[in-house]
Amino acid sequence: MAAMAAAALVVALAVAGCAPTPTVHDAAVAGNGGDFAKDTQKQLQDAVTAAMTAAGASGAIVGVWAPWAGDWVDGLGTQSTTTKTPVTTEMDFRVADITRAMTCDALYHLAGDGRIDVDKPVSSYDSAYPDLRDATLRQLCDGTAPIGSYRTMLGATMADNPTRVWDPNELVTYGLGQTIPPSTVTPYHDADAGYVLVGLVLERVTGKPIAQILHDEVFAPLGLSSTALPGAKPAPPHTTGTALQGFNSLKDAKGAWVCDKPADVTDASASLGASAAGVVSDIDDLGAYVQALAKGTLTPKDAKRYASPKPVGADTPTWYTAAGGVYRAGSLIGQYGSVPGYATAAYSDPRSGLTVAVVLNNSGAGASIAQDLAFELAAIASKAPAEKGKDAPAAGLPWTAQQYADAIAHSAICAPPSK
Repeated sequence: MAAMAAAALVVALAVAGCAPTPTVHDAAVAGNGGDFAKDTQKQLQDAVTAAMTAAGASGAIVGVWAPWAGDWVDGLGTQSTTTKTPVTTEMDFRVADITRAMTCDALYHLAGDGRIDVDKPVSSYDSAYPDLRDATLRQLCDGTAPIGSYRTMLGATMADNPTRVWDPNELVTYGLGQTIPPSTVTPYHDADAGYVLVGLVLERVTGKPIAQILHDEVFAPLGLSSTALPGAKPAPPHTTGTALQGFNSLKDAKGAWVCDKPADVTDASASLGASAAGVVSDIDDLGAYVQALAKGTLTPKDAKRYASPKPVGADTPTWYTAAGGVYRAGSLIGQYGSVPGYATAAYSDPRSGLTVAVVLNNSGAGASIAQDLAFELAAIASKAPAEKGKDAPAAGLPWTAQQYADAIAHSAICAPPSK
């Protein structure tokens, strides 16, 4: 394991060493600098603890920043169910589908420099996919191109073989093999293969590997020193420190969840996610990143990246839409997802600065539990009293903390211990 981690770190350093010197923005999370009131912090901690129990996660790392009220950044629990090693905020973890937003950041950043046109069809840059001759790069990031999800077909195989190295072209092919059902409600669909294809097109245009592109166009300009796309070889998600161990709860022969002995998938290959879900980071970098994402720091002002938001589904609230590789939930902008071992979510309000980032170290319950937790934490923090001399945001969120606490309880795969 140590050798693999070292190799991954060497790759990251090599990428950093050969990249041009970028304009670096402030990488610090713009928060309050002080602590939340004790009552608010207890509510936040109780919410995370309940979500950990529901997901079968032994550990979580969380950051909540409310400029008018306080900050809370903490590691909760232990590295696994069999160790007493505490989780710390310095640990790295896989950010899952938040990688999609980063890949689209790189696309739009390159477009702003005139090196690529987001409204040209994929075939203008790569003729290997004739089925996408009319689909544009913008549509790939919007989730409206005729390409689907490779994990729909490969999810079980990936979970059973987390160390297998996958070719990104193969992942795209599986995505193209998915039939996209026609919809009169929304053209949006969850298409991870589309973001992998964006990465392949960027490689073709720049002549660089996607890991270096993300470093040069996103991580370095934002000063994210603990964020990288690792190599494809199986390795724990180290960039600069130790990794939060990742687990996946499985079902037994009778279909019951086995929560006390989850499968350790810490060493899963980043190729499982590639430019759709392969990046690793830490909590401070993730908070800084999603704030920059929400503010559009790397997106040219005339790019119209979020100009055509689409409903995420037929039954989702009108305040929940998708565009440009991100979700907009009320005033929050961000992403969420899961990969073997981790469920992660990060959202930020570009006006108030309210920012939430969280990772649970068990992917058995899927991605939604991380998003539900992020929304619950945001609702709690949004109601936090303002410090003297500061004003709380006038507008609230279109949901309550209790709504998402109930959603987490409903989606629980692991019951709380009996008293």
